[in-house]
Amino acid sequence: MILPVVAYGHPVLKKKAQEIGPDYPELNQFIADFWETMYQADGVGLAAPQVNRSIRLFAVDASPFVKDHPEVVDFKRLFINAEIYKEEGEEWTFNEGCLSFPGMREDILRKPAIWMKWVDEDFKPYDQRFEGILARVIQHEYDHIEGILMVDRINSLKRVLLNRKLNDISRGNVDTSYKMLFPQLKKRKK
Repeated sequence: MILPVVAYGHPVLKKKAQEIGPDYPELNQFIADFWETMYQADGVGLAAPQVNRSIRLFAVDASPFVKDHPEVVDFKRLFINAEIYKEEGEEWTFNEGCLSFPGMREDILRKPAIWMKWVDEDFKPYDQRFEGILARVIQHEYDHIEGILMVDRINSLKRVLLNRKLNDISRGNVDTSYKMLFPQLKKRKK
């Protein structure tokens, strides 16, 4: 089942998400719907808060980057209860997009290497270092479970200049190819 992606302005996007355990209700079905939603929206990653679930779960499939970054071939992972515990290197800029900000792309600074702990869908633990484009995509999705948005990482002047565009997104005044939930969409009277 395709889940609606919540747009900028929805309060769930600003909340720090909660850890879950293997007893989380209907977790396997949610994960299947989650992947289906991400692929239908042509996303490289998706975080649970983006589908209105304030839980520490996100997915990454880096295959769209294989042409320019062959090291990401076959990188498809689900991350549950992730914790980035170390970042290093000199920040670098990359033009990022986000399913919760349709039609918007911004240059974002991030560290090139991270160390992270998480569990997979079977709650098997991992502890791994990621670098380059993988670190970038993971950090973007990780921000979502921490209640941090792409626009929180740009300077305040730029954010002021984007205010109209952000309001349009929140009100549903954007075209998307995927199902969305807009927090300020005015209900039409019949």
